[in-house]
Amino acid sequence: MIKTDFILDAKGMACPMPIVKTRKIMKEMEPGNVLEVQATDKGSTADLKAWAEGSGHYYLGTTEEAGVLTHYVRKSGDEEQVEKKHPHIVSNEQLKAILEENREVLVLDVRESAEYAFNHIPGAKSLPLGDLESELGNLDKEAEIYVVCRTGNRSDIASRKVAEAGFLKVKNVVPGMSEWNGPTEKIV
Repeated sequence: MIKTDFILDAKGMACPMPIVKTRKIMKEMEPGNVLEVQATDKGSTADLKAWAEGSGHYYLGTTEEAGVLTHYVRKSGDEEQVEKKHPHIVSNEQLKAILEENREVLVLDVRESAEYAFNHIPGAKSLPLGDLESELGNLDKEAEIYVVCRTGNRSDIASRKVAEAGFLKVKNVVPGMSEWNGPTEKIV
C-alpha cells in the first residue's frame, strides 16, 4: 500500500480535466506531499507524467486495477517549481491560414486515437502523446510541425518533447480542436 496525503477522484474525466484538477490540488499541498490521482482516461498516464515533469513536480508512477489508473505525484518544494511552456505558439486561425496556402507542413494530432477518429484536421498525422517518444524517429527533423490536441495542454507537452528531441520548427496550436472552425474529417 502506497501512503498518500491526498486523493483526487478523476474517474470519468477526459483531458484536460485530470490535469486541471491535479494542478489545483497541488497548489494547496505542502512540499513533499504525495497526491494519488484515480483516473479512467487512458491518456492520463502520459499527460500526468509530462505535466509533472514540466511543472517541477515528481511523477512517481502509475498502477492499474479494474480499468482504474492510479497515478502518484509528489509535490516539489517551491524553489523547484518552474512550470515550463513551449515558447512557440500559433492560433487556430494562423494554422488555418497556413493550411489554406497549401504549405508543406506536418499537423501532428496528439490526442487519443478515438478523439482523432471522430474529428481531425484533414491530413493530420495521429500520434497520441503516450506514443510520441517511441515514434519521434519516424518524423522528419526538417519538417515544419504544428502540434494540436483538444485544448492546447497536451500539445504544449508534446511540443516541448519534440523540440527537446532536436526538431527546430515546432509550434503549439492553441486552443486546438475544442475551438477549431476549419475543415475537419473523420474516419469512423
